Amino acid sequence: MGIMNCKRGLILGLANEYSLAWGVAQALHREGAELAVSFQGERQRDRVLDLAGRLEISKIFECDVSNYDAIDQMFNEIEKDWDSIDFILHAIGYSDRNELRGRFIHTSLNNFLTTMNVSVFSLTAIASRAHRMMKRGGSLLTISYFGAEKALPNYNIMGVAKAALEATVRYLALDLGPEGIRVNAISAGPIKTVAATGIGDFRQIMQYCKNASPLRRNVSIDDVGNVATYLLSHWSDGVTGEIHHVDAGFHAVAMPSDFDFDNAPFDEDSYNENA
Repeated sequence: MGIMNCKRGLILGLANEYSLAWGVAQALHREGAELAVSFQGERQRDRVLDLAGRLEISKIFECDVSNYDAIDQMFNEIEKDWDSIDFILHAIGYSDRNELRGRFIHTSLNNFLTTMNVSVFSLTAIASRAHRMMKRGGSLLTISYFGAEKALPNYNIMGVAKAALEATVRYLALDLGPEGIRVNAISAGPIKTVAATGIGDFRQIMQYCKNASPLRRNVSIDDVGNVATYLLSHWSDGVTGEIHHVDAGFHAVAMPSDFDFDNAPFDEDSYNENA
């Protein structure tokens, strides 16, 4: 008997076997959850159908989260078979990869608006529809990144979007708490997903995080899946409005403990002038 036995939920953002949503889906399935999944666009259809088949998921919906009629239609279809829903995973983000490199100051208005709509407002749009089906309470979970807290090279508008997403988590937690609905986020370390590789110098970012993290490793989609299952289950009934880091401890340190002080560049004249 898994901890998600008799629980039903929707996973938004399943794209391929490297996506965080796939790591979460596998963990939830292992723990007994009944799942529905959504995807966006014809390009993803075959891959998502294949993944859904591996977990015996029959409820598969195409849903453009920037189209609110499409969101309504998806939930209307879900309600035909399910009278209630227990959890939602929101693993959705989008930005023009051409603007995920170089300087943030060059962000275009069109991409700013698109990024905020798809990556941020979609959580509120989903919550406003889903909470009506969470008749016994429930759990909403989204995916963030450390770029919401600190400025990182090339993350640009996605950092601003993730900061807004984390604020959205707190406001939704306040709004929906009286209904017994919890809202949380996982701030995942860098993982080699298709979306992440669109960020400029991503390989170097992964290596830096691995070297600087207390655990001296990067995290995996399985790491994220296990923590997501905890946050979507009754084991975290007292947790809401939380940004839970799953990043091998990277967020907790200012510099790696094995920093090479002996060979670090040092300007003694400048040091003495400012002593």
